[in-house]
Amino acid sequence: MSSEVSGDPGELLGLARAGSAPALGRLLELYHGYLALLARLQIGRRLKGKVDASDLVQDTFLEAHRHFPEFRGVTEAELVCWLRQILAGVVANLVRRYLGTQRRDVRLERDLADELDRSSRALDQNLAAPQSTPSQRAARREQAVLLADALGQMPDDYREVLILHHLEGLTFPEVASRMGRSVDSVKNVWARALAQLRRLLGGSL
Repeated sequence: MSSEVSGDPGELLGLARAGSAPALGRLLELYHGYLALLARLQIGRRLKGKVDASDLVQDTFLEAHRHFPEFRGVTEAELVCWLRQILAGVVANLVRRYLGTQRRDVRLERDLADELDRSSRALDQNLAAPQSTPSQRAARREQAVLLADALGQMPDDYREVLILHHLEGLTFPEVASRMGRSVDSVKNVWARALAQLRRLLGGSL
């Protein structure tokens, strides 16, 4: 891989703004896991599992490629916010199709953008290490992105219990019912999952 396409978001963003297509492609891929997680939460809430999260992410990337010349941000935080807004528009289009309506609904897009923002904050606040202060987290890469990437590396049952309990807000009995396990089993999986999440993140938090 050429030195042009490194893995640092700041460097990639600068190269992408200078017109490097490979840098833009690599930059967007850094947020695949993050956007897929947010899309999954919206699919459950509004689309009843009618579409795959990866399809929403790919549509988001297509829109991001198309409209990147209009992006004026210079930080990762601004880029992540912009990508969430695009994802909100993609989800809104699908919701309209799902409900059988054609007219664009700006209020729906705004509501979806707010929901995605809340989900992103919940990912950071509910799963970030308690010893990590907001200022410490702000000084590093976007924590919600790092947490989503870490979740993507975990076994399915570990990832599922954390998403259901921390992001979807289900109680342990509700998680147990959803996963087809006993409450005690779910609590044990949850404790092991949290421990693995801390290990995966290492010094990131």
